[in-house]
Amino acid sequence: MPLNRALVGRSYDPGPPFDVSRQKIREFAAAIGDEAPVYADLELARALGHRDIPAPPTFGSVVSLQMGQGPRRDPRLGLDYSRVVHGEQRIEGSRPIYAGDTLVGEVTIASIRNAGGNELLEILCALATEAGEPVCRVTSVLVSRGTAPGSDRG
Repeated sequence: MPLNRALVGRSYDPGPPFDVSRQKIREFAAAIGDEAPVYADLELARALGHRDIPAPPTFGSVVSLQMGQGPRRDPRLGLDYSRVVHGEQRIEGSRPIYAGDTLVGEVTIASIRNAGGNELLEILCALATEAGEPVCRVTSVLVSRGTAPGSDRG
């Protein structure tokens, strides 16, 4: 069954703010294999001009995954997760994410388009501080296999 394209542009509740801690940053850096000392050493981070420990540039993906569940869980969208594969992830940063930041998000279905017999669902999560300072925009593209209108399964 095709995805419900009437939901393009719809915004979702991102849930509670995300508190960025030094420990979360260290864990993320370790998980991605980034051993740069700046992700663990506050003195070094400050010596390099940071106000606190910075997160690796891809850290926003963790926050967006947590905040971006609304579209995935919306039964009106018609997304069958057994047909989904991850297609793409883009992160456009405005400034580094730092330990001590509390991030809020805006989650929107940006587009749904056909790609062969598949549909590409683009979800945008715009992250900012609680004070409204933009931090980054994370765009996730999910591939809904075989659900495009006119496909064998759609």
